[in-house]
Amino acid sequence: MKKLIFAIIAVLFFQLHTQAQLPADSTKADPSLRGQYEFMLAKSKTINGYKLINPARLGGFWKSVSDSINQNRKQLREVKVKLAEQEKAVAALKAQISGAENSLASSNAKLDEISFLGISFTKGKYNTIVWTLILVLAAALAIVILRSAKFIHEAKYRSSLYEEIAQEYQSYKTKANDKEKKLARELQDERNKLDEYKNKGN
Repeated sequence: MKKLIFAIIAVLFFQLHTQAQLPADSTKADPSLRGQYEFMLAKSKTINGYKLINPARLGGFWKSVSDSINQNRKQLREVKVKLAEQEKAVAALKAQISGAENSLASSNAKLDEISFLGISFTKGKYNTIVWTLILVLAAALAIVILRSAKFIHEAKYRSSLYEEIAQEYQSYKTKANDKEKKLARELQDERNKLDEYKNKGN
């Protein structure tokens, strides 16, 4: 215990003595914190396993550490400010992109819209309706053509049948006329004969 107390007193005395004698170092080999730390340890004396550090060197090292911390904090604040500005810029760009996308969607909707008789349709629906009407009209036209062809065929058949009946009637009429003339001649002959008989009897 006494040895430990004696060692502590000796270290304090030697440190005070060294502080009075050693000036602050004006030059350093490596200005980095690690270089200053290693330089400070290299310049420190060891007594009974303890390092005797010059307070001027320790103060300089502490100042360098504080300056580095302050500089890092300043850089961190600057980075945060730049990051906030970039986030604002990104938000503004996102808003512009969203507006452009909405405008594009609206333009595409207008381009895809067709108005007919005051009713708005998309091109797809309009094409579907138009083609449906075309197909319905084509089917109706086909039905009309088929029925017309049937009626035309029926009309031709009836016309030919009428012509055939008309020809038969005309032939019958001609024959009847001939027969009537023949009967009239025969009747006239009989009358003539009857008149002759009457004249002979008188």
